[in-house]
Amino acid sequence: MDLVKKLGLTWPLFQAPMAGVSTPEMAAAVSNAGGLGALGLGAAGVDGARQMLQAARALTERPINANLFCHAPAVRDADVETAWLAALAPTFARYGAQPPEKLHEIYKSFAVDRAMCDMLLEEKPGVVSLHFGLPDTGWIAELQAAGNLVFASATNVEEAHACQSAGVDAIVAQGIEAGGHRGMFDPEAEDAALSTLALVRALGPEVDVPIIAAGGLMDGADVARALATGAAVAQLGTAFLDCTESAADAGYRAALRDPALQPSELTPTLSGRPARCLRNKYVALGEALHARVPDYPVAYDVAKQLNAAAKAAGEPGFGAQWAGAGVARVRQGGAAEILQAIGAEYEAAQ
Repeated sequence: MDLVKKLGLTWPLFQAPMAGVSTPEMAAAVSNAGGLGALGLGAAGVDGARQMLQAARALTERPINANLFCHAPAVRDADVETAWLAALAPTFARYGAQPPEKLHEIYKSFAVDRAMCDMLLEEKPGVVSLHFGLPDTGWIAELQAAGNLVFASATNVEEAHACQSAGVDAIVAQGIEAGGHRGMFDPEAEDAALSTLALVRALGPEVDVPIIAAGGLMDGADVARALATGAAVAQLGTAFLDCTESAADAGYRAALRDPALQPSELTPTLSGRPARCLRNKYVALGEALHARVPDYPVAYDVAKQLNAAAKAAGEPGFGAQWAGAGVARVRQGGAAEILQAIGAEYEAAQ
């Protein structure tokens, strides 16, 4: 399948979903400008996800990539959660707050959320992409029968084989440089930590569906290298983090350009799963604590509450400031402007 032709793109460029940062305005701007815009819906819930998709649809008639999380439900451990809350209590107190009495599993996995699947069947975004794993293969077939392409992320060859066996239309090869959460199916398994280009090369002879390169790609020259390695399309996230339409707050935007917070690093501290983040105060705190982090997304519950307390006190350094390895080359401007610039660079680099 020729993804560029199938989706009617001007360039082989996708905007990464980036839950919490992507907006309907960003996704629509990218799609209208000739790429594939995306919405990270894993944290939105069914009603919120529908509202975001409908808001994007009001701005574009072109396909939108609706991204969902397929993580295994959290393994709860009351002792671990209590110890983690106790370890964070002094930092809460520093910002005039108290930790919650208990934690909650704040995100429902798409793998067990039939209502979310039904909503996507009704809204027909054009593309549905999956992170952390796969749902029932019957759901994938239903989404495809409704007119959507279905993509799934893989960080190694074994995950890619599972994606292809499930019948997906393309595989997102997520390299170790990617910002945000590692898409590993099993976060406890050993991570091969392949770079984006190495993973694309490894998957090439192993799968028969198109490969989407994702991780550390920031400009047209990066895109050209990824496609020359065997990818059909390149997906860029950090390049759009500081665009006009991004939901990143002022503290996040300033942090993107703070050399003291670079390079970004993988940490489970914020959410309970490995994710690449700027080296901010929460990351430093997690490294200093000697307590086990609760399971994903339970740990994220308290992280969000501590961030809210710190922000209320004027401290922006406790947020989930996800960023890829290429963050030093982050761009400014409108999402369409950034996409077009990268597209022009890609054409010049060929």
